[in-house]
Amino acid sequence: MAKATDKIQITLDSTACAEAQTPVIVSASRSTDIPAFYADWFFARLRRGYSAWTNPFNGVTSYVSYSRTRFIVFWSKNPRPLLEHLDYLKEKNIQCYIQYTLNDYEREGLEKGVPPLAQRIETFKLLVDKLGKGRVIWRFDPMILTDRISVSDLLDKVRNIGDQLKDYTETLVFSFADIASYRKVKANLVKNGINYTEWDEALMNEFAEKLSAMNHERGWNFHLATCGEKIDIEQYGIEHNRCVDDDLMIRFAYHDKELMDFLKVDVKRIQPSVPSMFEEFDDQPVIPSDAIMLTPELYAVKKKNNKDSGQRQFCGCIVSKDIGQYNTCPHLCEYCYANTSKEAAVANWKRHKNNPNSEKIIG
Repeated sequence: MAKATDKIQITLDSTACAEAQTPVIVSASRSTDIPAFYADWFFARLRRGYSAWTNPFNGVTSYVSYSRTRFIVFWSKNPRPLLEHLDYLKEKNIQCYIQYTLNDYEREGLEKGVPPLAQRIETFKLLVDKLGKGRVIWRFDPMILTDRISVSDLLDKVRNIGDQLKDYTETLVFSFADIASYRKVKANLVKNGINYTEWDEALMNEFAEKLSAMNHERGWNFHLATCGEKIDIEQYGIEHNRCVDDDLMIRFAYHDKELMDFLKVDVKRIQPSVPSMFEEFDDQPVIPSDAIMLTPELYAVKKKNNKDSGQRQFCGCIVSKDIGQYNTCPHLCEYCYANTSKEAAVANWKRHKNNPNSEKIIG
């Protein structure tokens, strides 16, 4: 059975041999927008069987083999390029879902590099038609306050998009922009004249309460969740999210025994209850309280907490291997935490285009 730490010997493009980790779950990617800008590269590397990855903290390059990959979580602000590649995942029996960041900062110019909002909403619907409802998760991330964006403005933006996605998503994930925690984000906002406002608990609670009411009143009935937030706003029906989520993987890929074994999941058939001497047999099934319902006949039970201890304190994601690289996203969003500077991101994007078949994202 595959383990997160398993390694194998692979043959590189150069014909040299190297050791590679073999992740069962791949994140593509928190560090850059692979679907928008590097989809062709990623699927070429997936076919080749491996890619190279450079650790951003120590600069050491290592290799990632896809020989045991069973599930991919995509992250993107423009995942339309995935549409032409998704059939290959089906051929390889690799499951996926998409964390789709669909914000509306058009008027304020905070995301100059993304397509128009109407096109991004169309892309969302096309992906749902291709993959099925539930596999495309709406993120409005981050919720940012500025001298031009109030809590009320954010709610209006969410309302507009939510009404259009009502029948296309089950979930809305969001976070509150925490500028003070990211020095380079703060520096870039100041450099570009963005007068931001930090969220406090009162503002967070105001937003959460009104968002929850809107979700009910407009009949969306989305599952609302925050990403990596310390604040507890469950009184408004808003939970802490797991963006790399084993519950979703179980739901979509419970038939994949290798993945279920890796996640330490038992898939069981519902059995009728057994009557006692003092009760009449009522034929009600016996299902554990923590079970994940899969079909009317099947349920799953997790035997292990798969949480990734290497993530931020309030991140609920499970263990995966992220294959992206910082300083490579040319969306050039003003609040970006993944680029040190726009200049670095553009330079690396040009390097990639000059060598798109490289082992690494940066050619």
